[in-house]
Amino acid sequence: MKTTSGQLLTADSSSTTTSPPRNQNPANPGPETAGPAEFGYTASIAALFSAHPVPGGEKPGRVVRVDRNRVLVAAAAELCHLPYPSGGDVPATGDWVWLGVNAAGEPAVVSVLPRHSALTRKRAFEASSEAQVLGANVDVVGVVVPVDRPLTHNRLERTLVAAWDSGATPLVVITKADLADIADDVVGKVIRQSAGVAVVTTSAEHGDGLDELLGHIPAGGTLVLLGPSGAGKSTLINALAGHRVQEVGAARAGDGKGRHTTTSRELVPLPGGAVLMDTPGVRGFGLFDADDGMGEMFGDLEELFGQCRFTDCAHDREPGCAVQAALADETLDARRWESYLKLQRELAALNRRHDAAARRAYQREWHQKVVVAGKSQRAAERYGQEKADERSARDGKRGWRKPG
Repeated sequence: MKTTSGQLLTADSSSTTTSPPRNQNPANPGPETAGPAEFGYTASIAALFSAHPVPGGEKPGRVVRVDRNRVLVAAAAELCHLPYPSGGDVPATGDWVWLGVNAAGEPAVVSVLPRHSALTRKRAFEASSEAQVLGANVDVVGVVVPVDRPLTHNRLERTLVAAWDSGATPLVVITKADLADIADDVVGKVIRQSAGVAVVTTSAEHGDGLDELLGHIPAGGTLVLLGPSGAGKSTLINALAGHRVQEVGAARAGDGKGRHTTTSRELVPLPGGAVLMDTPGVRGFGLFDADDGMGEMFGDLEELFGQCRFTDCAHDREPGCAVQAALADETLDARRWESYLKLQRELAALNRRHDAAARRAYQREWHQKVVVAGKSQRAAERYGQEKADERSARDGKRGWRKPG
């Protein structure tokens, strides 16, 4: 695929997405869509462009990568480096866009089409409560779990909640399964914690599980892989693409953690018409307005809530509490319950940050609880924990715990 600059990229520019064209997907692309076709332009996407024409929109494109001040867009038979839009809709990697010219007469993104999914998180290390779009128009979110690391349950559940909430289909991708002495144990734990989400076991070294993984991507669909550095994402991506897309970094011997070999989110075309979104290793994943994702991930708990004697049950010491009964007979995993409570506290703290009414109601509720409890040690500890969660949500430092 040709690249251009300003109008079109310089000849010495390079991109990991300039590999030879692969099987086109079913939109029967003409010259104006030959580039986007390599990145998931299907008949349904063509219909989306037809349904959302804009003045000045000359040709369709897809955002392949977002840099600091520019965006790389697949359009026609070329990859265009264009100025980052200064107003209007902000494009993210994976967005479908209309290309035209801006007020200065330069090639530019003139409109971002509606998204059918958006993978978001709370911006890390910022005091704001804004969402950061990690990827748009993703069909499958693959949560990568390497077998050579201790399984961090809260990390897995947190990322699956975000995957469900994105509107895409979540999938757990276990990597490095060739380490057979530990793989079976990890797979069993992951299946138990994934709440019915499909689990694929892969070994990029031996080629195991790659066809099964590709089978989860719809025709012309987009898969994004999420996981920490050193989880084997780059090796897996190279195996799926059939050529070297990313450099592979060795994990540190001391703790097994990897170094970042991917520095930005970028679309990579795969043989057969599917698309893969490569992402840097994610250290923290702050949830953002994830009520739908919580409902999907913890639907079994919501069913339990409906079995409690009282509709306003706090699931603590109330008589007839179905949650406490399930914990007592071990049909509900205590660790899963604690993870649910932690994530709910996080979301509530984020809600209080930008909802004054919720903040006042919270303060009244806890004042009453402390008074009724006679300022008991237990009530004070719970209050302190929620305040700590609120501070964590405020400063954006709610990243994953380091493996113990």
